[in-house]
Amino acid sequence: MNTPLFEIVDKPIDVEEVRQKVVSRNAGAITLFIGTVRELTKGKKTLHLEYQAYPAMAIKMLEQISKEIQERWSDEVKVAISHRVGHLEISDIAVVIAVSSPHRKVAYEANEYAIDRIKQIVPIWKKEFWEDGTEWIGDQLENVPYPKGNPPIKKGELS
Repeated sequence: MNTPLFEIVDKPIDVEEVRQKVVSRNAGAITLFIGTVRELTKGKKTLHLEYQAYPAMAIKMLEQISKEIQERWSDEVKVAISHRVGHLEISDIAVVIAVSSPHRKVAYEANEYAIDRIKQIVPIWKKEFWEDGTEWIGDQLENVPYPKGNPPIKKGELS
């Protein structure tokens, strides 16, 4: 079975499954970024998170990130990304990025580029549940608050 390289999932992410998607006989390096839910954010204690996404557009943006990586470094670089949505507890895996390339430096650089671009362009939203309340984070860079306190999309588009 051929599994997709880019996924938005509502179940725990299997890190080894994501890694296997980029295995190549020409790869001398595979880097993995595993983003997890942390307990403390800007001095506040997080109880859990909720991620929502616009899946069809999110997958298109993940594919775009892969194309950008191949244009910037090499078409020998392979990328796979899985991002989880729904309710996540502390230490749960939210995102896994696997990058393979012939050389380690490219794999490291491309992997860092991928997570930075995810936060810039992929329509995934995060709601923080703290001890003293909740808040939708306006963008994944946490620079822009939502004007109405929640993601700016219609009901039924969220996953």
